[in-house]
Amino acid sequence: MDSTFFGYYNTCDADLEKYGDFYSDDIEFYHDKSGIMTSKTDIIEGTRKNICRKVTRELVKGSIEVYPIRNFGAIEIGLHKFHNNTEPENANSSAGRFMIIWKNENNVWKITRVVSLH
Repeated sequence: MDSTFFGYYNTCDADLEKYGDFYSDDIEFYHDKSGIMTSKTDIIEGTRKNICRKVTRELVKGSIEVYPIRNFGAIEIGLHKFHNNTEPENANSSAGRFMIIWKNENNVWKITRVVSLH
């Protein structure tokens, strides 16, 4: 799920709708630098405006941990880096921590909560 979701993130100029479909309507996105977002529409629009064709995400290899939550879904924890193509190619990108809470709704996995720490 991580690779599919962030694959759409990395190609959001072409796949923004598919990217947005991963979010639950009751999403809560906590970011240590920009605060909390609770609007699926605002998250998608912010991605379109600030990420598409500008930023790509790279998972830190071997960092993902997934913990099943019985009768609900799963919690994913890991490290990732973001590369801004407006910065020099050799710009250092430090890894940030993330946690995604996935809910299995009728065999469709949705993101209900995100914590992003940089």
